[in-house]
Amino acid sequence: MTESERSASLAVFPGSFDPITNGHADIIRRGLSVFDRVTVAILVNQEKKPLFSVEERVRIVREVWEGEPRVQVDTFSGLLVDYATRVGASVIVRGLRAISDFEYEFQMALMNRRLKPRVETVFMMPAEKYSYLSSRLVKEVFELGGDIQGLVPDVVIRHLRDKRDAAR
Repeated sequence: MTESERSASLAVFPGSFDPITNGHADIIRRGLSVFDRVTVAILVNQEKKPLFSVEERVRIVREVWEGEPRVQVDTFSGLLVDYATRVGASVIVRGLRAISDFEYEFQMALMNRRLKPRVETVFMMPAEKYSYLSSRLVKEVFELGGDIQGLVPDVVIRHLRDKRDAAR
C-alpha cells in the first residue's frame, strides 16, 4: 500500500450480501460521498447456509460496481475490527433500516470500540424506499415468484435466475 493510499480515507462496509440489494448499493454510494474508498467486506461464515457461495457473492458485487475503482470487494472471517485494522480502514460503515436494527448495531459498535478504539463505526440510513429491504426478504419474494425489479441490481436478478434454473 502506497503512502497516498494509506492517507486516503477507507471505510469497510461488512455483511453477507446474499445477495447485494439496492439498499446495500445506496449505503455504498452514501459511503463514497464521505470516504475516498469503500471496501465491501463479505463475511465468510460457515454456520450460515447462503444461497450464493462466497466466490459468487464476490463476483456479483464486483459486477455491480464494475467501473467504480473506489469500491473494492474482499472477504473476511474473524473479528471485523481486526480485518479493518489489517486493511488500513479507520471506519466501519453500517446501514440502519429501522429502529429494530439499532440495538444490535449499537452493541456491536460499542464492542468494536472496546476491542479497537481507533476504528470508528458510522451509521448510515438508506433511502426511505429501501428501509424495509433485506437480502432474506428479496430471496423469499423471488423464490415465491414475486417481482424484485428495483429491489436489487439487474445483475443480481440474472444471477438469481441462473441459480434457480441450475437447480431445476
